[in-house]
Amino acid sequence: MNIQEDYATQRPVVESQFITSDRTSLFYRYWPTEQSTDKAIILFHRGHEHSGRVAHLVDELNLPDYAMFAWDARGHGRNDGPRGYSPSLGTSIHDVDEFIRYISTQYQIPLENIIVIGQSVGAVLVSTWVHDYAPPIRGMILASPAFKVKLYVPFARTGLALMQKMRGLFYVNSYVKAKFLTHDQKRIDSFNRDPLITRPIAVNILLELYKTADRVVADAGAITLPTQLFISGSDHVVHHKPQHQFYERLNTPIKEKHVLANFYHDTLGEKERHIPIAKIREFIDKLFSLPHYRHNYQYEDTWSVSADAYRELTQPLPLWNPKHLGYKLLSKSMSTLGKASEGIRIGYDKGFDSGSTLDYIYRDKAQGNGLFGRIIDRQYLDSIGWQGIRQRKINIENMIRQAIRDLNDNHQPVRILDIAAGQGRYIFDAINDYSKVESVLLRDYSPVNVEQGRLHIKERYLEDKASFEEGNAFDADNLAAITPAPTLGIVSGLYELFPDNHLIRASLNGLSRAIPSGGLLIYTCQPWHPQVEMIARVLPSHQGGQAWVMRCRSQGEMDSLVADAGFEKLNQLIDNWGIFSVSIARRR
Repeated sequence: MNIQEDYATQRPVVESQFITSDRTSLFYRYWPTEQSTDKAIILFHRGHEHSGRVAHLVDELNLPDYAMFAWDARGHGRNDGPRGYSPSLGTSIHDVDEFIRYISTQYQIPLENIIVIGQSVGAVLVSTWVHDYAPPIRGMILASPAFKVKLYVPFARTGLALMQKMRGLFYVNSYVKAKFLTHDQKRIDSFNRDPLITRPIAVNILLELYKTADRVVADAGAITLPTQLFISGSDHVVHHKPQHQFYERLNTPIKEKHVLANFYHDTLGEKERHIPIAKIREFIDKLFSLPHYRHNYQYEDTWSVSADAYRELTQPLPLWNPKHLGYKLLSKSMSTLGKASEGIRIGYDKGFDSGSTLDYIYRDKAQGNGLFGRIIDRQYLDSIGWQGIRQRKINIENMIRQAIRDLNDNHQPVRILDIAAGQGRYIFDAINDYSKVESVLLRDYSPVNVEQGRLHIKERYLEDKASFEEGNAFDADNLAAITPAPTLGIVSGLYELFPDNHLIRASLNGLSRAIPSGGLLIYTCQPWHPQVEMIARVLPSHQGGQAWVMRCRSQGEMDSLVADAGFEKLNQLIDNWGIFSVSIARRR
């Protein structure tokens, strides 16, 4: 039997490619139905493998009324490029988003009629995509997600991270033998002779896999999608504990978990795979027999995991709690010696969440009193939160350019309104050709930001195009009355500062009334932050030196607020750490 016969299915297959936003071509397989359909199943293979390794599921699932798709992930299978490599795990997760939206558009299948099935690393990609992008699909099925790979060597992750710093990019070969993946001898033999199996994995992907999985498991309460989880009872490749933790934290009433005794890691390629396959078929039938389940986010700011976490952060720690003592020491150090750093000094003077601080972070140039101050400032600027802020700026600028192209292509005037622009730097940096823009109105609550923003306008000779004024971003009637009506509304880094949703609803109501049908809205969200407790315990905000306590709002919650205001989400970008997202939506 040759390798092509191993991939053969009774159902006819179409081989094709799609192009990602960074111009990378990715191979995929498509199994159409005999009659036209608006339902689809999308398969995501394990690490090291490719779409051919999951092709057997097309026949074995026996779902003839569903279109079936499977891709070769970046760096795998029949794709070009280095084997086992992706620029980042975030890039591969964004590939998932683009691939599924491509299928929805290309084959006219609504997102709500799509179910995704992921195995191992593919299951991590799928679950992270669901967490970070909150897609309105029908459900997801995960088989032995690789939330924590067994490396067997003590301190392996620490050693790999150190070697990466010293050597840069290098590759780690998989230790897993086929006989530890499945009891099915035919699957073992086909794995061993498969020339498309990718043994090496780039060290950046391996280390990011751990970090991303830790984040998604810890914050699984933000996932509200119907989920079916399979855990292999005799898995030699990944640990069970994170899989159980992930399941327990899922925030959906439609979820089921199955622990399969004696199964190895290749759950859906095991000798007795008819057991999980029958359960998958039953789960899919149930999901499509019920109305499309959508989580109710109406009271998320009061009754949710994130609301509980926020309330906990507002309470002081016990005096002799080690964390309390550590934060006190850090606060004292930053408010004394730390002020040698220009960035920290601005933070204490204006607030660490102020427009002045953000403008300084955007410039990313270490300043301070002497060499010591500049060293401290460099460490401050390189903290993961500020790295995320700078990536958010890049993503906002890309979204603004996309929005301008969209409006121009649809022969609509480009009238930009930013309701909380800070000092407006990202707006001015984003617009490459002001001849395509009719007007830019920037607003902010802070007279300091308005004054500085007007200087930016003058420095760039934009007085005929742009204006800056004081304004309340939460005054719905005031926003709705702005003339001429903006066709592109922008709200960046504002809603994240307020835990309650009533202000956000008022602001979005005003924008919805201001922006005409077909107009666009760019909005940001902070679904997760690794330093949220440190920020709450140590850093003062712009509000009179009060503690800067944030409630991380899930992407699903933010998208729901925007949808309720009359907008339809079109696209999203997010940094590789999953901290800050930037989305664009169209006014219905």
